[in-house]
Amino acid sequence: MIDFHTHILPNLDDGARSIEEAHNLLKEAKMAGFDQIVYTPHYIEDYYETSVKEREIWLDTFSKKFNDLKDVKTYLGSEIYMTKNIMNLLENAQASTINNTSYILFELPMEEEPLELYDNIYKLRKNKVVPILAHPERYPYIQKEPEILYELINKGVYIQSDYGSIIGENGKRAKLLINKMLENNLVHFLGTNVHREKSIYKYIPEILEILKEKIGEEKLNELTTKNPDLALHNKKINIREPIEIKLTFKEKAQMFFSK
Repeated sequence: MIDFHTHILPNLDDGARSIEEAHNLLKEAKMAGFDQIVYTPHYIEDYYETSVKEREIWLDTFSKKFNDLKDVKTYLGSEIYMTKNIMNLLENAQASTINNTSYILFELPMEEEPLELYDNIYKLRKNKVVPILAHPERYPYIQKEPEILYELINKGVYIQSDYGSIIGENGKRAKLLINKMLENNLVHFLGTNVHREKSIYKYIPEILEILKEKIGEEKLNELTTKNPDLALHNKKINIREPIEIKLTFKEKAQMFFSK
C-alpha cells in the first residue's frame, strides 16, 4: 500500500519533531502494511516555507540513514495551503508537486471556504497541474454543503481522505461524511495524515477491515494502491462516476448536531 499523505520528514512542519520520531513513524508504517510513503510536509506562505531544494536534501539524508527500512520507498511532495500564488510557488520551486509529477496535494482553510477557490483551480488546470484536495470531510463548510465535492470533481479535482475519519478520529461529522463520500465515489486516495508516533498506524488493520466490508477489495485497492501509484508515475487516473451527495433531513440533523 501507499501512504499518500504524511508528515514524517522531521523538523519541517508540525509533524515529526526529530529523526528518531520520524524513524519510529516509518517503522510503524511498515508494520501497518505500507511499503511506499509520500512525504507531504505543509507549505504555508509566511509560516512553513521550506524550499523544494531543502526538502530534497532532507529526503536524501533521511532515506540513506536507516538500513532497516531500505525496502520502504519514499517520495517527496507537499501539502500546499491554497493561495492565489500557488502557481508561483510551484514554478519557483518553493512548494513541491507529488514526486515531480503534475499532481499536487492542497488543503483549504478549516473554517471558511476561500473566495477564489474555483479561480485557483482553473489556473492550476490551465497550467496542466492536477489538484488533489486533502481531507475535505473535515471542513465544516463541506460538511454542511457536501455538493461542493461533486462540483470540484467535475472541475478536475481529485479527493484524498484520511483513514482516521473512518473511525471517528476527526469527529462524528467527518465520519458521517466520509461514509457518504465512499458510497458516492467521491474519494480517490486515502492517506494517514500522520503527525505523531503511536497514533493512526496502529488502527490501520481495523480500518482496512471496515473498508473491505463497506466498499470491497477492488475499490479499496484503487484508493490505497492503484490510484496513488498512477499519480506517482504521472499517469492519468480514470475515476468512477461521481454521485452528488443529497443528505436526507435525518442526515442533515445528524450532521448539524454532531461534533
